[in-house]
Amino acid sequence: MLLVIDVGNTNTVAGIYDGKKLVDNWRFSSDRSKTADEFGMFMNSMLNFSGLKKEQVTDIIISSVVPPVLVPLCHMCERFFKIKPLVVGQGLKIGLQLRYENPKEIGADRIVNAVAAYDRYAHLKRPMIIIDFGTATTFCALLATGEYLGGAICPGIGISSEALFQRTAKLPRIELIPPKKAICGNTVDAMRSGIMFGYYGLIKEIVARMKEELGGDALVIATGGFGNTMAQGTDCIDEVDQMLTLEGLRLIFEKNKK
Repeated sequence: MLLVIDVGNTNTVAGIYDGKKLVDNWRFSSDRSKTADEFGMFMNSMLNFSGLKKEQVTDIIISSVVPPVLVPLCHMCERFFKIKPLVVGQGLKIGLQLRYENPKEIGADRIVNAVAAYDRYAHLKRPMIIIDFGTATTFCALLATGEYLGGAICPGIGISSEALFQRTAKLPRIELIPPKKAICGNTVDAMRSGIMFGYYGLIKEIVARMKEELGGDALVIATGGFGNTMAQGTDCIDEVDQMLTLEGLRLIFEKNKK
């Protein structure tokens, strides 16, 4: 079985594949203070919870945008699984052309998402816009020919809301759910109105400009922790695929295994 691990700034998502089938997946915090042993005990617990044993894992692939977490994770793979993991980075076959000024600057998560989106939707022969709603929200543009053009990056809705709470004296921390209307008569709903409707507007504007620059009817795909929430409030998102990153990791492993 293949263990896939995607390390984000806030959360890490892991999944276990039996061939092309995703058997189970887990989400946990990207704790920079965790040791290899702590990661190993956690992964062992998750596998046991799913009725699996660590001896069933034959291969591991990792993508990470958090270097301090990558090192103990790699040590964990070698110590607990006796496997040297494949790490997403320069030199791997991905099946895409990176038309970026400096490809080394592209986050591993953005590449992995693009690989999965191209594999799943290339048959539609439409350009694609991939939105990953994580700690940061990333917009990636991909041509139907498999050319990755780049995109846009902005603060995620979670850290935007948290900044409002931390940098003001009287505003509370709130749950990110859409209010019923824009004009609200209490502080909590007023904050929800500003954050949620404002973010919907941000999405629509960037998508509209990217579609115009792509010169066609681009397919808009959302993923990440807030993917479903944001898709419910705007009509510019065509598909929501929460497992896009894990699928991309599986595909990259398949392209590079010996």
